[in-house]
Amino acid sequence: MIANAPDPVESVTLFARLLRDAGLTTGPERVQDACQALLAIDLAHPDEVRFALRAVFVTRREEGPVFDAAFDLFFSRPGGEGKSGSVPGRSRPLALDPKQVKAWMDALGLSTSGVAREVEGPPASSAGYSAQELLRRRDFRDMSWEELASVRRLLRQAPWRVAERRTRRLRADRRGTVELRRTMRSAARQGGDAPQLSRASARRKRRPIVILCDVSGSMDRYSRHLLVFAHAIGRRERVETFAFSTHLTRITHLLRHGDIDSALDHVAEQVHDIGGGTRIADALHTFQRVHARRVLGHGAVVLIISDGWDRGDPDQLGREMARLRRTCYRLIWLNPLLGSDVYQPETRGMAAALPHCDDFLSAHSVDALDTLGKLLAELPRRASRSPRAGAAALAASAGAAGS
Repeated sequence: MIANAPDPVESVTLFARLLRDAGLTTGPERVQDACQALLAIDLAHPDEVRFALRAVFVTRREEGPVFDAAFDLFFSRPGGEGKSGSVPGRSRPLALDPKQVKAWMDALGLSTSGVAREVEGPPASSAGYSAQELLRRRDFRDMSWEELASVRRLLRQAPWRVAERRTRRLRADRRGTVELRRTMRSAARQGGDAPQLSRASARRKRRPIVILCDVSGSMDRYSRHLLVFAHAIGRRERVETFAFSTHLTRITHLLRHGDIDSALDHVAEQVHDIGGGTRIADALHTFQRVHARRVLGHGAVVLIISDGWDRGDPDQLGREMARLRRTCYRLIWLNPLLGSDVYQPETRGMAAALPHCDDFLSAHSVDALDTLGKLLAELPRRASRSPRAGAAALAASAGAAGS
């Protein structure tokens, strides 16, 4: 075990990398906490090591089997408790990239033949639907590694295109309206004669997008995949991206990296409160005080991606949402939980925010994000005066609860 390792801190760091590849939230702070926990136990007892590390790295019940499988894999070293390459007591296989499987087997000195990796993928066809169609409808949290890799390709290939807006700048256009200033300048150059009227029309530019993505513990199953969406749309559009949990962090420059895995690794290193609590009102306050003046101009569309679980004051959240709604062209809330048939927006945070949202959409699958893409492409030239979808969703939820 770690007691016999040449450098226990290095072993904990390497183990944390394995957990991260398996989908658990890790970081420098948790590695430090794990080292502190190991100082309080007897490293010669494997069970004590397991429980100490589990207390640090496991935050939800469904993460327990993943941790146990990673622990058994990591500590089944040659000459250890089991035979070389054996994985004693594995509770479930790890969902790893095939390249990562080979890399970890080599790093741990295990035989690839001794560790079977079982990954369930979607069937080739079912009830007339292709595998890709089934994948597009499937919830992100239920996908295997191979399916998520396919989803990344689908998101990168999606024809994202945001609706255009009219600017104050003009361009020459034979079918445009008469432009007196340009006509007069042309006449002055020709001795006062204007043989032809100059015409122009307004230039058009795509609306900028601002994404505020919740990376708290309750969003852990979705936030990484939604950052892939932010990375994909940012390659084609003018996008400003922020991550928030207990604090707000601008990550636009981190997502500009061409390789999505490297970009997400940079985000994990720079955003220190990933997997923490949620304070949406404080994050919105920081955004509007520090960043809004720079990024909310030119008819920006704001996307807030969160499940609405909030530890802050709901009244403050309502005020911040109202202020944000007044300063942007369109305010869209994406909630991955909305993909569930039984979900109702009844939490205090969600109830306070919804009356100020123009649109309330799901973000749990590729199809849900495609619906968002169609909405962005069909945005009207002027802000809609119709009742907001968020308020309508909240009213429908209240009616369902009272019936």
